Amino acid sequence: MAEAGPPPEVTVVVPVYNEAAMLEDSTRDLAASLGRRTDAFEILYAENGSTDGTLALAQSLSQRLGYVRAIHVDTANYGAALRAGLLAARGRFVLCEEIDLCDADFHARALAALRAGRADLVVGSKAMPGARDARPVLRRVATRVYNRLLRLLFGFCGTDTHGLKAAVRTTLEPVVRACRVEHDVFASELVLRAERMGLRVLEIPVEVREKRAPSIHLLRRVPKVLRNLLALRRALAEPPPGDPAVPKAPDPAREEP
Repeated sequence: MAEAGPPPEVTVVVPVYNEAAMLEDSTRDLAASLGRRTDAFEILYAENGSTDGTLALAQSLSQRLGYVRAIHVDTANYGAALRAGLLAARGRFVLCEEIDLCDADFHARALAALRAGRADLVVGSKAMPGARDARPVLRRVATRVYNRLLRLLFGFCGTDTHGLKAAVRTTLEPVVRACRVEHDVFASELVLRAERMGLRVLEIPVEVREKRAPSIHLLRRVPKVLRNLLALRRALAEPPPGDPAVPKAPDPAREEP
């Protein structure tokens, strides 16, 4: 998709890895949902290290559908892909989506909060009161164990950092540039740094179900996640010099809209 013309109101960033089997159908479903929320949107696929033709299909979609763009990250790295997508976004608002999850209502509630100026960053929580998590038991337990680690290691007071997010793009961009850790833990660093840099963070409950089994086995990810959590602890202990500051905002809010 060419970048000529005015920027869209909403950019949806979707990291994708070996998703050729479901990419086209998911694109149509996502576009239908977004079309009910805004008149101007783009879907930005951040493909990273796929071996199944995902990149070629994403590029084909960008040529056939005016609302799709595709970028490429050389290695299979969710955090690097999400970071690249957020920095390439053009919309006033940016949504972080997951191709294997589904909660279309999040788009409406998150955009309403951002448009009303009630938050700078909206996090869709799978674990807060009111949420409905229909994923397999092991995935639900892993979310709670991981969040407990975030509370113990970093004093995190929320209930979730992974999954669906929405933000004012220009406000979030300095936070994205300050992040140092990649892979799955990037999503946690993004939320933790947003809080520490003074953004107003709003959690809202979501209902999620998996469209298919994860492409990477959960237990195989544990050692890398633990290493990256330690790297995140070091990174947050000494904020990188020279990173742009975000004006201090009121204390983060966590409430149901």
